[in-house]
Amino acid sequence: MRKGLLLGGGTVLAVAATWTAVAALNDGGTGAAAPPRSPVPATADVTRQDLVETKTVAGSLTYAGERQIASGATGTVTWTPAQGAVIRRGRPLLKVDRKPLVLMYGGLPLYRTLEQGVSDGPDVEQLERNLKALGYGDHLTVDDHFSHATAQAVEEWQDDRGLAESGRVDASQVVFQPAAVRVTGVKAEVGARSAPGTQALTVSGMRRLVHVDLDTGDQALARKGAAVTVTLPGGEHAKGTITSVGTVAESSGDEQDTSTTIDVDITLAKPPRSKLDQAPVEVEMQSERHENVLAVPVEALLALREGGYGVEVVEGGGSRIVAVETGSFGGGLVEVEGQGLAEGMKVGVPAT
Repeated sequence: MRKGLLLGGGTVLAVAATWTAVAALNDGGTGAAAPPRSPVPATADVTRQDLVETKTVAGSLTYAGERQIASGATGTVTWTPAQGAVIRRGRPLLKVDRKPLVLMYGGLPLYRTLEQGVSDGPDVEQLERNLKALGYGDHLTVDDHFSHATAQAVEEWQDDRGLAESGRVDASQVVFQPAAVRVTGVKAEVGARSAPGTQALTVSGMRRLVHVDLDTGDQALARKGAAVTVTLPGGEHAKGTITSVGTVAESSGDEQDTSTTIDVDITLAKPPRSKLDQAPVEVEMQSERHENVLAVPVEALLALREGGYGVEVVEGGGSRIVAVETGSFGGGLVEVEGQGLAEGMKVGVPAT
């Protein structure tokens, strides 16, 4: 259901219960004028404006690009980072037999041992670029060729890291990631055995985002590029944009209670104050805009005895009931159409 209906439905029922006697004065439900009555306790304007249907859904404040990192080393795990730690280039992701598995930056995984004699390739250039950034290889030319100068730079780096000075780099020493990572989960335990391919860490990027597991029934709300409003922990409000909408539905729950959702990611316009990971948030999403419609507050609706809704139009010293057709809901307002209803008229609402 639309947010307006969710917020307004209970109000409508409560108002209807309060104003049933008023609605019963309507002449057969035709919308014709009833005898003049005393002014209502309070009034609101009939306005002409755009109404946006919205719905508030639950989400979580998290970090972009969660993925797994495997160990390429054989031995005993002797050190792991704390959950939430930020690992940057040149720093260890974990240690096996007290030897570090070091983070370097690059988009290409280390799929072969790099040493003198290997064929030229972008993975060589990626390694050389990192060695230069870490201060090694004064005479090293960054290109796709593993030269003698490259081997010397590797040995210098290995010596500083407590690794055997072999001049070779393999997956037991280095893991390439696009940028700095944040540790979101530690699977390797100190004292446990490590082997190539063993899942060691869960990491993410540093960019904050909001993730929503959106019910497939609400997928019309999720349009890439659409603006949303997010209520963050502590009551902070932030603007955001939908940047990713999943195309594969995922099921969860049991046979009696199964839900099907799609992944929706939202990028915030500015970094939030909260540093919490997986913190619950509320996301207000827009489904449809109705332009240039007549609108009244939801609480102005009256339940008519014969069915449907009406509003009490206040004119001069009296009032009359006008039957209306309702349309979209949004922002506490409801779209209405009724005979003779026009912008600027006054309608009755419950006293505050």
